Amino acid sequence: MSSLSPLFRSLLLMAALVGSFAFLQIEASALFSRDGLGRMADYAAGFLRPDLSPGHLRAIGYGTLETLAMSAVGTLLAALLGLLLALPASGRFGLVAKGASRLLLNALRAVPELVWAALMVLAAGLGPNAGTLALALHTAGVLGRLFAEALENTPNAPSEALRLTGSSRISAFCYGTLPTLWPQLVAYSLYRWENNIRMASVLGFVGAGGLGQMLYMSLSLFQEAQASTVILSMLFMVLAVDALSGWARQRWVRS
Repeated sequence: MSSLSPLFRSLLLMAALVGSFAFLQIEASALFSRDGLGRMADYAAGFLRPDLSPGHLRAIGYGTLETLAMSAVGTLLAALLGLLLALPASGRFGLVAKGASRLLLNALRAVPELVWAALMVLAAGLGPNAGTLALALHTAGVLGRLFAEALENTPNAPSEALRLTGSSRISAFCYGTLPTLWPQLVAYSLYRWENNIRMASVLGFVGAGGLGQMLYMSLSLFQEAQASTVILSMLFMVLAVDALSGWARQRWVRS
């Protein structure tokens, strides 16, 4: 029976694949026919000639700055809100505050950025404000949980020593706990900033501004050359931000 088990699992997997194709009603013959392949090749060829006109490049430059601003401001707001919620979530203000703050953090990060963006577009209107708020809300849930776990693993001896000398709770946290915790906070924030750069480029598909909105408009109008330029600018922006974030972690965190 054991020798037939791998064969049985393979047949079950093949049956699941065939059933999936049948359920989705994918017409593989039309997709891979000569006419279908020719149309796909013509559509893909349009992306090989990016639009480098001055007017379009100026618009892409503005969209790039808008996307960077959305990700930077959204990450900064998320780091502040996440740290504010991480303090009670780490158990420093009792079990009731810990449970309530952890529930709020779970709710914030359980909703994807695209859903937050769609909600924020309804609340704040089209544009980068909606994208910034969407990134801030979701990232606050992620960073708050990471910050809370880092706070739980941070020794309390330095802050307790400051408290015994007469320092306030805030002073003890700022001078006793925060210096030890700071490298982790910066590392987590920089990592989430890298992720938010990529996500900010996508939020424009629901009207949240930036390069994503330009890409959505270009694809909707079948402007392959303009869409190709936007995609290239997204690629260069992500590579530049990855390099900058790696340099910042090397200099500010590891040192």
